[in-house]
Amino acid sequence: MKVIKFGGSSLANARQFEKVKGIVAADDDRRFVVVSAAGRSDQDDHKITDLLYLCHAHLKYGVNCDTIFSMIEDRFLAIKRELKLRYPMEKDLDVIHNALRKQIPLDYLVSRGEYLTAKLMAEYLGYTFLDAKDLICFSYDGKVDFVKTAEMMDHHLKSHDHFVIPGFYGAMPDGSIRIMARGGSDITGAIVAKIVHADVYENWTDVSGILMADPRIVKQPHQIQKITYSELRELSYMGANVLHEDAIFPVKEAAIPINIRNTNEPENPGTLIMDLSDESSDQQDTLITGIAGRKDFSVVAIYKNHMSNEVGIIRRALSVFEKYHISIEHIPSGIDSFSVVVNHADIKDNIYDIVSEIKAQCECDEVKVINDIALIATVGRHMFSRPGISGQLFAELGKHDINIRMIAQGSDEINIIVGVENKDFEKTTKVIYAHFVKDETK
Repeated sequence: MKVIKFGGSSLANARQFEKVKGIVAADDDRRFVVVSAAGRSDQDDHKITDLLYLCHAHLKYGVNCDTIFSMIEDRFLAIKRELKLRYPMEKDLDVIHNALRKQIPLDYLVSRGEYLTAKLMAEYLGYTFLDAKDLICFSYDGKVDFVKTAEMMDHHLKSHDHFVIPGFYGAMPDGSIRIMARGGSDITGAIVAKIVHADVYENWTDVSGILMADPRIVKQPHQIQKITYSELRELSYMGANVLHEDAIFPVKEAAIPINIRNTNEPENPGTLIMDLSDESSDQQDTLITGIAGRKDFSVVAIYKNHMSNEVGIIRRALSVFEKYHISIEHIPSGIDSFSVVVNHADIKDNIYDIVSEIKAQCECDEVKVINDIALIATVGRHMFSRPGISGQLFAELGKHDINIRMIAQGSDEINIIVGVENKDFEKTTKVIYAHFVKDETK
């Protein structure tokens, strides 16, 4: 049994709908189809979800949004017309349009992109439409109620076994619509995969799996064939945005593999995300799995003589960051110093107050703030078993005159993170890739 989710780019127009139908028809196990709202057909086009958010922004400030809503109507009606569908889309659009003149809730309005896309897809595939509000159940704390969601699915499975389900939203206990974070259709697919005990969760998008590096930096990076959930979390957190990171947890708990596939290249097997504890089935050509990074971090370095003999100094410093609701990325330390790495955007408005309070709380000798730092993670499950990997990485960066400002490594040894200056971000990524990937695949 397979749950398959299609992203907005896979549903942008009638031609993309045809590709989706071909993919679904090619495998009888593809019984549960989760869809995003129709995306962009080209660079000059707009995502339906963006247009719906824009409508709500206009309404908030008392500005007429009929022109924007007309763009939404035209997109959906064009798909219906070109595919010769019979669903009365005009009635649904009229209901939404009329509601725009009232105080329409944001969550309800924005969810209509997925709702209408799923309505069209259900007719086109000949599958039953199952509204996400009648399936995905939230509790009052905003978390998914998996027990109730499973009960709802069991109820619907008694009468049908092939469904199209809109992603991105569910319902609160009072029946009101609640949307998820952007990219939430990935999460819907993962939830459905868990509750129906799917064998595979296929996530169809516009890329053929996950690449080993950002193609905007590294020319034609290799595709990752297999990756563990932990490795994907590391790469996603550091900027490799292929799958919504919250979509990993439901399927990971149920040990369901995720297959990232390309709607425009369905013959490509894509990337398989799974538990690779069985080493006999874990074959990989390269030592590392992938490289990802982000710019614009700040390092707050705290110095005090004999710091290593003092109890609680790190806790006191971190309490200052907690007071300002600042998330901590890393805390590298030395004998008489330690550093706190944070997103620059989080501290830029309060940095002078933060430094002042750290000095008062820790009675330290000096506090330095270093801006414009980029963090780059080299991730690979095989690195821990190969001595000297860190040495190779540092030596290679030194050979190319790249100054390392910070080093961090997780206790599970699947990643090595280096901090460099923003200006060296792209160069560092290319150097690491060239050394660990191209050298091994010559």
